[in-house]
Amino acid sequence: MPLHKGPEKRDERPLSVNPFYGEADPVGGMTEAPPKHRLPDAPLPPSTAYQLVHDELMLDGNSRLNLATFVTTWMEPQAGVLMGECRDKNMIDKDEYPRTAELERRCVAMLADLWNAPDPAAAVGCSTTGSSEACMLAGMALKRRWSKRNPKPGARPNLVMGINVQVCWDKFCNFWEVEPRLIPMEGDRFHLDPQAAAALCDENTIGVVAILGSTFDGSYEPVADLCAALDELQERTGLDIPVHVDGASGGMVAPFLDPDLAWDFRLPRVASINTSGHKYGLVYPGVGWALWRDHDALPEELVFRVNYLGGDMPTFALNFSRPGAQVVAQYYTFLRLGREGYRAVQQTTRDVAGRLAERIEALGDFRLLTRGDQLPVFAFTTGHDVTAYDVFDVSRRLRESGWLVPAYTFPPHREDLSVLRVVCRNGFSADLAELFVDDLRRLLPELRRQPHPLTKDKGAATGFHH
Repeated sequence: MPLHKGPEKRDERPLSVNPFYGEADPVGGMTEAPPKHRLPDAPLPPSTAYQLVHDELMLDGNSRLNLATFVTTWMEPQAGVLMGECRDKNMIDKDEYPRTAELERRCVAMLADLWNAPDPAAAVGCSTTGSSEACMLAGMALKRRWSKRNPKPGARPNLVMGINVQVCWDKFCNFWEVEPRLIPMEGDRFHLDPQAAAALCDENTIGVVAILGSTFDGSYEPVADLCAALDELQERTGLDIPVHVDGASGGMVAPFLDPDLAWDFRLPRVASINTSGHKYGLVYPGVGWALWRDHDALPEELVFRVNYLGGDMPTFALNFSRPGAQVVAQYYTFLRLGREGYRAVQQTTRDVAGRLAERIEALGDFRLLTRGDQLPVFAFTTGHDVTAYDVFDVSRRLRESGWLVPAYTFPPHREDLSVLRVVCRNGFSADLAELFVDDLRRLLPELRRQPHPLTKDKGAATGFHH
């Protein structure tokens, strides 16, 4: 999460309160609320406090129009009711809430089956607060397994991955003192190259990370080809390098839309997989999943057992207390949709992405990098002959209509390439996609009349949002 500083300039003016919101108060009156940057001296009536917070949040963007985020922005009302009923349940307190713990266990079993574990009963896994935590756990398991097979003192572990990985992997390498070995982008290859990954591996490599659905452009990395390259490496050198698949998004898309694609536990070299329940798992933010092929892939010494909540509860997580509501919502969604329901939802989302990409290409000003035919996500940039504006101008102008579309520059060696990315999620309908194209088309005449891209005057660009 971002770090926040205090206010640069001390502003202790109280917030103003609509007299209709306030309740009679002989001390504070009806139109003054507490200061913004220090705790109030006295309590407020609940209705007034609610309205103050509610009104300020109206200035946030509309989440349904946010085409930057992969995170679920719509669920059925019944899911919301269940989450409300479980909002006070602590996921770690499995002895007090045994049925919530059982629903978590069932979700792990369902995912092991979905991801073709050789023996679903032997697979182990847990819920997390999201894929970032799940990746940390998977990385810790890889590092511990490496330390057991390579106990040389002073050896520095390394992790091989494409430069397109999500920032959580940079954090893992920083926090756990692992050397990141990054495969740069080259030409029209925007993710990991299997042969280049194998070439970077040595006796200190704890594993290779493959991304099933790059956040930069929505493309799948070739997991099977990567495993084949590592198989060949083992034949030549004896190095046995495990693979972790970061399926934050694709782990809940490929099983339903690309069932013949080998990327999961069907590949013996895949030791662990993570996904975000709150992305294409179709649950509100706050839940991810980490699974290991079997107990050997997750060293037992990383699992802690606590009994001071009652019972003897094994736990493997970075967080201790966390809400159980999202896990319950995940189980609800699994029951509600089943395989066929998930297939229908994800296919609809991919269809919307494909049609929208085609409509944008037909405008004539843009060229597509991807078409939304893997993840329902695509990236595009301005055409070679477009000189009056750039992708940052487009992103800024679309924001005026409420659309949040990220514009960002690719990493080395493709810093020369700046793109826009559209993430299509459940709830972003064909009708909304049509409105988006209409708004983009209306902007083009004004953008074409610009003397040059305006962002060059400001020397600033919008950020890359996952």
